[in-house]
Amino acid sequence: MNNIEIFNETEKEIAELETVRKVLEYAVKKEKLKNVEFNIIIVDNNYIHNLNKTYRNIDRETDVITFALDDEDKVISAVDTDILGDIYISVDKAIEQAKMYNHSFLREICFLAVHGFYHLLGYDHTNKEEEKVMFTKQEEVLNECQIKREK
Repeated sequence: MNNIEIFNETEKEIAELETVRKVLEYAVKKEKLKNVEFNIIIVDNNYIHNLNKTYRNIDRETDVITFALDDEDKVISAVDTDILGDIYISVDKAIEQAKMYNHSFLREICFLAVHGFYHLLGYDHTNKEEEKVMFTKQEEVLNECQIKREK
């Protein structure tokens, strides 16, 4: 059984989080994963800024940071569940970017969650080839879940 935990560590009420969970459950199923566990942690700009500075040595806020457990550090729980890692999303950046890209907050927060999910699976976008593979997967999930770009 898969387990996706979502923690809202902000003061903001975020009604869209149940949809985020459903989109991620779809992505897990699409990737044919079984018995995986990971967390989504919703934070503010200050919190993610501190993470970015501490772990990436980048002194500014960002939209999403993932902490993946790579194969060598794979954690198997007592019930044979693969713990993939944690995805931190800045709700402040999600709101800002939704406005900047002229689409809904739902679209942005789902995009960031799916983006983080694929990072947990080892996908990256450090070159054009990797970016094409990762972004194609993300867009397929979002489109198939009817999470569109328009407002």
